Amino acid sequence: MSSVADASAAPPTTAEPGKLQAGALGPIQVLFLIVTGAAPLAAMVFNVPVTVLGSGYAAPAAFLIATIVLTIFSVGYIEMSRRVSSIGGFYTFITRGLGRVPGLASGLLIGFCYIIFAAGVAGALGYFASTSINAWFGIDLPGYVYSFLGLAIMAAFAFFDIELTAKVLGTALVAEVLSLTILGICVLFAGGGPDGVVLSGLSPAALFDNDSAIQVFGSAAVGIALFGAFWSWVGFEMAPNYAEESKDPKRIAKVATYGSVIGLGLFYILMSLVFVSGWGKMGAAQAVADQFAGKYDSAWYPLADHFGGGWLKFMFELLMITSSFACSMAFFNTGARYIFSLSREGILPAAFSKTHEKHHSPVNAALAVTVIVALWIGAFTISYPSTLDSLLKLATWTPLMGVLGILGVQAVCSFAVIAYFLSDEAKDGFHPWKTLIAPLLGGVGQIGAMYLLVANRGGLGGAADAGFIKLFPWIVAIMFLGGMAYAAYLRMNKPDAYGQIGAFEADEPMIEEPLHGTRHASA
Repeated sequence: MSSVADASAAPPTTAEPGKLQAGALGPIQVLFLIVTGAAPLAAMVFNVPVTVLGSGYAAPAAFLIATIVLTIFSVGYIEMSRRVSSIGGFYTFITRGLGRVPGLASGLLIGFCYIIFAAGVAGALGYFASTSINAWFGIDLPGYVYSFLGLAIMAAFAFFDIELTAKVLGTALVAEVLSLTILGICVLFAGGGPDGVVLSGLSPAALFDNDSAIQVFGSAAVGIALFGAFWSWVGFEMAPNYAEESKDPKRIAKVATYGSVIGLGLFYILMSLVFVSGWGKMGAAQAVADQFAGKYDSAWYPLADHFGGGWLKFMFELLMITSSFACSMAFFNTGARYIFSLSREGILPAAFSKTHEKHHSPVNAALAVTVIVALWIGAFTISYPSTLDSLLKLATWTPLMGVLGILGVQAVCSFAVIAYFLSDEAKDGFHPWKTLIAPLLGGVGQIGAMYLLVANRGGLGGAADAGFIKLFPWIVAIMFLGGMAYAAYLRMNKPDAYGQIGAFEADEPMIEEPLHGTRHASA
């Protein structure tokens, strides 16, 4: 935390109108923004039970596989970020590698996914805040009240300096990691639960042959297990989105991305092992079944109470509220920066590229995100108003759609990295492993995860016949194709706007057609 404090004492930086505050974030602060987007405590409390639902005691193996796939994906992604520094992230990378049509489609889709993630996690915030505050103080308010309250606070934060947000998220992150670590130490030093430390849960083979999942849930669904694991990392790729506000974007992207992917991976593997070891092979699956049946708010809470005591259970309950808020706010910020980036390049209305006169935050883009998130929460609330629905519908169904979209864009980005480094513009940076084999393997891995998610969406959503569950894969596909159609429209009718797709970089001027083989012309 000292790095954050030291950075805050640095002289204030300035930004031109329509630009964000340059040099505001150091590597530790960017890492905080990224890792809190993944929200370690919320990821473990919410996603480990989902992973256990599909794999029983083999949940750690699912996190191990996801760690490997995402680390391989990150190799090419980091090489791209070393060449291209842009707030647009995936959107800019895909444009530079595959062209403006798939680039714009990816930018619109990924921006939308981040925005609905903010809404979905706000649903989890509403559920945990409602149940815990009712238990503590006897104040029984529905979950959506807390979801909207959390959204209002996020909107207020969005108007201020990004450093303030980084400090808030960093504080929440340290508290989350500390509480999880304490529980891990308690469980492991006690030698685990009824079956000891379940090291067999680390074996990928156990994902496909798991008696505990079959006996409790009726089946062992690898797709459900991998969804729970991959969902835990959503947001790890945010480093390029803070390029314009970073002190050294090319170096920071590498440190922050690898740090978040590998660091979170090891932590998730360990904590999922702690969960299944604490409950035992059969007990872990049964605990999740009991949670879904409403026996307790989270299967982690009695585990924390048993191994750490009532104070640790209370810390988990409290930090689940702050963790959900921090996670939602991280997605809120990234969604706003996608809208800001697309607006500044003339793709969306120019009003969204306005920044705050003093703090240089993307205020109008943040306002747009606030409205979209509020409408999304409102639509789910009208259809499913109960507090439990805030968790099982809003906070579960929304990520299914969002993860599918992000996995798809990550796959496209993998192939864009290959195309970019085979082009005349960047062939001097070509590397057989970093820019060809690793991105290819990463892309194939993302496609495989997408298939498993779609094939198992009925079990993941707990309602195979629900209209949203049936339709969301088609909605994602239609949104991507619609983005491509919009890009084609711009090419035919607004060539100036089309020429600016994916053009802006934090440290370089605008580019002209064609993308490859042309250096940047002055903006």
